Amino acid sequence: MKTILITGATSGFGKACAELFASNGWRLILCGRREERLTELAAGLAVPVHIAVFDVRDNEQVQKMFAAIPADFRTIDVLLNNAGLALGMLPAQSADLADWEAMVDTNIKGLMYMTRMILPDMARQKSGHIINLGSVAGNWPYPGGNAYGGTKAFVKQFSRNLRADLHGTGVRVTNIEPGLAETEFSVVRFHGDKTQAGLVYAGMTPLCAADIAETIYWAANRPAHVNINSIEVMPVSQSWGPFPIYREEEK
Repeated sequence: MKTILITGATSGFGKACAELFASNGWRLILCGRREERLTELAAGLAVPVHIAVFDVRDNEQVQKMFAAIPADFRTIDVLLNNAGLALGMLPAQSADLADWEAMVDTNIKGLMYMTRMILPDMARQKSGHIINLGSVAGNWPYPGGNAYGGTKAFVKQFSRNLRADLHGTGVRVTNIEPGLAETEFSVVRFHGDKTQAGLVYAGMTPLCAADIAETIYWAANRPAHVNINSIEVMPVSQSWGPFPIYREEEK
């Protein structure tokens, strides 16, 4: 039985991945800050589950979490760095610096803390897979994307550099880059404003959590000699637009 550790397992992509991997017989380490949600999720899964309640932004908590993993769960085959968030859509000159700091702490530092803790064991065992949740925002700029897009661009380049460093170890690295997907993402981005969050998906069919979970599961289950470097996935109703051009009004 293989083992996957999922951060941000309380909702969205993380929860969908927990359900999909469990349905295919994987052992789970479910991580998040909301213990009640983790407990409820684990109760519905017919596989061994270890729950870890901690904050990925706190390196001391990350280290304690790894030290407390039970022996039966210690050989981790896949680390899914799913915990992440976007906060705000204001232009950079008006954005809340606290929002920027929260995104950096979660999307960058939390991902680094988790990855650094698990890599020595994966390298020693000559197997393992780091799957990072990036975003199309790391590839394509848009108004209001400022710090969030910057954090996801970090995830993309960090994933590539991990591949270079891990050359010859057998450890795989994949960056999954979703486009518009309807989860709690926009509710969090707009600080709990569900009406504003709903407008993001009005009149179109976005991706759902299950779509991304299936993509992640497929990447994780390729033969050991196959590495999926990155997957960028959008709903059909999302694409690219022309470059905006600012034109001064004629006097």
